Amino acid sequence: MNFDYTKPVLEASQLLDLYKAMLKSRMIEEKMLILLRQGRISKWFSGIGQESISAGVALALHKEEYILPMHRNLSVFTSRDIPLHKLFSQWQGKMGGFTKGRDRSFHFGTQEYKIVGMISHLGPQLGVANGIALASKLKGEQKVTAVFSGDGATSEGDFHEALNVASVWKLPVLFCIENNGYGLSTPNNEQFSCEHIADKGKGYGMESHIIDGNNIVEVFSKVSELAESLRQDPRPVLLEFKTFRMRGHEEASGTKYVPKELLIQWASKDPIENFQAYLRGNNILTEEAEVEIKKRFSQEINKNLEAVFNEEEVTSSLENELSDVYKNFDLQVIEPKGETSKIRLVDAISKGLYQSMERYDDMVIMGQDIASYGGVFKITEGFMEAFGEERVRNTPICESSIIEAAYGLSVSGVKSVVELQFGDFISSGFNPVVNLLAKSYYRWGQAADIVLRMPCGAGVGAGPFHSQTNEAWFTKTPGLKVVYPAFPADAKGLLCASIEDPNPILFFEHKQLYRSVYQEVPDNYYTIPLGKAAKLKEGEDVTIISYGAGVHWALSSMEKLKVSADLIDLRTLQPLDEKCIYASVKKTGKVIILQEDSLFGGIASDISALIGETCFEYLDAPVIRIASPEMPIPFAKNLEALYLPNERFEKALIKLMEY
Repeated sequence: MNFDYTKPVLEASQLLDLYKAMLKSRMIEEKMLILLRQGRISKWFSGIGQESISAGVALALHKEEYILPMHRNLSVFTSRDIPLHKLFSQWQGKMGGFTKGRDRSFHFGTQEYKIVGMISHLGPQLGVANGIALASKLKGEQKVTAVFSGDGATSEGDFHEALNVASVWKLPVLFCIENNGYGLSTPNNEQFSCEHIADKGKGYGMESHIIDGNNIVEVFSKVSELAESLRQDPRPVLLEFKTFRMRGHEEASGTKYVPKELLIQWASKDPIENFQAYLRGNNILTEEAEVEIKKRFSQEINKNLEAVFNEEEVTSSLENELSDVYKNFDLQVIEPKGETSKIRLVDAISKGLYQSMERYDDMVIMGQDIASYGGVFKITEGFMEAFGEERVRNTPICESSIIEAAYGLSVSGVKSVVELQFGDFISSGFNPVVNLLAKSYYRWGQAADIVLRMPCGAGVGAGPFHSQTNEAWFTKTPGLKVVYPAFPADAKGLLCASIEDPNPILFFEHKQLYRSVYQEVPDNYYTIPLGKAAKLKEGEDVTIISYGAGVHWALSSMEKLKVSADLIDLRTLQPLDEKCIYASVKKTGKVIILQEDSLFGGIASDISALIGETCFEYLDAPVIRIASPEMPIPFAKNLEALYLPNERFEKALIKLMEY
């Protein structure tokens, strides 16, 4: 097979650098396959036959530009000069790697080498690249972001969302799609009907190119040309690299599903063998030099492998592992002071958000209709005029990709707040929240500095699609924090604190309380620490625990029934103020927990279990949980009233008091 390596003309030193970049990763892979057969490594995803894409792209970009590779892009890592012992330690699950043994193979990132490792769901990393490119654009940096994906992942919704967002926002992203013919064992004709993946760019008004992925000169030259163009004229480009995977999806899969003649055809197109023959034939690479290069690489590989095999297995303690679930953060509490204004909860959230935008002059707010329209609840009304459309960004309707972009902003050191138009819609972005944001810091020490605002709750006749209070989806996911205020002053202080916190936070805002609850709220910027409950009432007979709208139902019932009770407003559900709960329970001996969410699997169940485990000997009655029934929230006023638990709460409270 003859490739044209003469256009454009490259210096001999450049050609040799391209050759070495491919060869080094090939030799590492061949060694890994031997170790796999010996049982000395657990798994391997082979990129043999595709090295020219990874090497060409990596060498075409500047070292300070981010690359988001996949598990078949070893040449990206080696071309960025990552020490081999760190790579080998990572694959062995040793402490010398990048994830402290917490994740495997290429599931890691490194800020030092500007690499964000692959996300197993594949598609989400395309949206992350958008966020990184957006940060570069906002900072006025002339940088390109390159992100890899395979042909199979182009069937995912995240692919389409990411391309659409990048095109609308004119982000300097190179979407590098390695079309190797199969998504594991599923051939292209069962994945998509268009002739070329590059054709998909047309639907997004996006420039696209088809590149011979086995021709290192073509890859390097075309990507270099495009990268320089994008630095000057930011825009996304879709690149389809035609190539082939010569081994299984991973080694255990094999290649029995691939016709033998196809394997033979692509073996003749081997990117290294063909390029090496060209270099030898043109006296750019001598036999002696080739032997010397291979000898040097072999020695480097074996030396680093030996060091890693001698490295101790990872050991840790539960305390140490738990300490890395969240990024350690000591809030500098800013006390409320000065004048106050009597405002609604919706106004308090708006003011807290506005003052945070002033405090962090690069912070970005993203969401549907939040710019000139001010959001469906008018919380960001006037923000675009004050801070500009670059920082107050209307988004397409694609929750998943926007949350991924927020993560990309965080990778680049930029805070962001994402408004979910309704908290119910988080389901369209559920994957990046629970699998990316929540795990990021634990996996590789990268904080997800993001607040997701979640308008939620019933009582306004919005029906099953717009009335859920779905906090329990997230309180059980380690790595996320969940905040749920009931009063305007709390809402402002907690929102400001949430934005300061570098961990991912879901901030629930009850829609019925938006315009029905007023309070004197300090005008100045202030913060309320997360994880601190508020004791709203002091009493001796019973402990009432609630949050959100439930707090107001409890206050109403207490006034009506003249109950002497401790009323605890949790305010933060994760982390939970267990100390406050236990102290009250030990005093009163009776507990009732009220939540708007349906009962089974809700936060009330966990609180009840905690009380039973910790305060059992202090209890004078069973712990009572009151919640909504196991059904969707209906629309009609009378049906919604039947659903909500406030009347059942009163009856249960009376019964508990009489126990």
